[in-house]
Amino acid sequence: MAAGTLGAGLRLCATVFLLDMAFSKGFVQDLDESFKDNRKDDIWLVDFYAPWCGHCKKLEPIWNEVGLEMKSIGSPVKVGKMDATSYSSIASEFGVRGYPTIKLLKGDLAYNYRGPRTKDDIIEFAHRVSGALIRPLPSQQMFEHVQKRHRVFFVYIGGESPLKEKYIDAASELIVYTYFFSASEEVVPEYVTLKEMPAVLVFKDETYFIYDEYEDGDLSSWINRERFQNYLTVDGFLLYELGDTGKLVAIAVIDEKNTSIEHTRLKSIIQEVARDYRDQFHRDFQFGHMDGNDYINTLLMDELKVPTVVVLNTSNQQYFLLDRQIKSAEDMVQFINNILDGTVEAQGGDSILQRLKRIVFDAKSTIVSIFKSSPLMGCFLFGLPLGVVSIMCYGIYTADTDGGYIEERYEVSKSEIESQEPTEESKEQEPRSGDALVPTVQGPKDVLEKKKD
Repeated sequence: MAAGTLGAGLRLCATVFLLDMAFSKGFVQDLDESFKDNRKDDIWLVDFYAPWCGHCKKLEPIWNEVGLEMKSIGSPVKVGKMDATSYSSIASEFGVRGYPTIKLLKGDLAYNYRGPRTKDDIIEFAHRVSGALIRPLPSQQMFEHVQKRHRVFFVYIGGESPLKEKYIDAASELIVYTYFFSASEEVVPEYVTLKEMPAVLVFKDETYFIYDEYEDGDLSSWINRERFQNYLTVDGFLLYELGDTGKLVAIAVIDEKNTSIEHTRLKSIIQEVARDYRDQFHRDFQFGHMDGNDYINTLLMDELKVPTVVVLNTSNQQYFLLDRQIKSAEDMVQFINNILDGTVEAQGGDSILQRLKRIVFDAKSTIVSIFKSSPLMGCFLFGLPLGVVSIMCYGIYTADTDGGYIEERYEVSKSEIESQEPTEESKEQEPRSGDALVPTVQGPKDVLEKKKD
């Protein structure tokens, strides 16, 4: 009886799950060649996929949830998906180079999504890009609401100016990453002190920073550097994104499951330096921590002991390892200063030697991972080609050996013949001692010639 009830419950759960999946799929439209001509009337969030792509299959249930969520909140953004292998010409027009590729299409503009493939992050991207490029903040209440909702955002304060034109250009390029607002001086909180107008500010880490053209250079580059919080939980994807900032990344590599004082102390020290030395290092450094050393080991092609601190230059693949024991924030500050003045030697890099080393390391890692996950498959993939190559080499070697023996034997016999010919000739020409000259014996050829005469 209990078994029957359990079976019925499982069947019910499976039915509900399938109905839910079918219901979610109903809000994601399958797009075809007609999409090219009809799309400009609406804003579209499109997943360009390939049926054989494993990452695409992993994204599919998340994408169905995105479609359901966007429909339920009344978003003007329509969600669709297109088989880029069946409609390759359309995919090429939108610059699709890999799968899956997520794009928001708005009029003649196409924005690439480069963030984590989670429902919340994708929906946040759609809301940000589908709205106004620069959103006005008409009141202090609206300003406070934005501060509570967004961890990092940029604000232009002032009227029409060349700086505003640069701000608009930067926003059109970087809207895929962060929010851009505009406000009057009266709307700005009282704790904000502006030395001159107009101005561009970034609000993050419970404070604000003002763009200085003389010290910070190009506005777009400054926004790209400042769009991250000063302290981050770092993963592989975020490290890739930080490579565009040109900053060095100081990371405490720890095991978050390990609550020992060594692990927690290093994390606290990095957080303290990021907070208390913000003005001193924010132009050159980004701070954070990473759980586990697997990704770092792959990146450095080395085995780092956990916990430790490593400083990465993601723009040229150089890195710096500790030259001292870090017991306090002052030790970490001294280590950073030594990096800046060149006292600590940089390792790694992107030289030809390092690239060759990377090729060998990646090949070795791939082979090891294949053998660990499936030894039989590894033996088949690598053993079979090696066996074929070995047989071919053996065949070539034996063929060369036989040919060389025959040729050598032929050369020897030929040399013997040549050495014998002059000996016979000398015997024929040598007169017999004590005898008169004997007429030369005529050969068969001479006899035949005489007969003919």
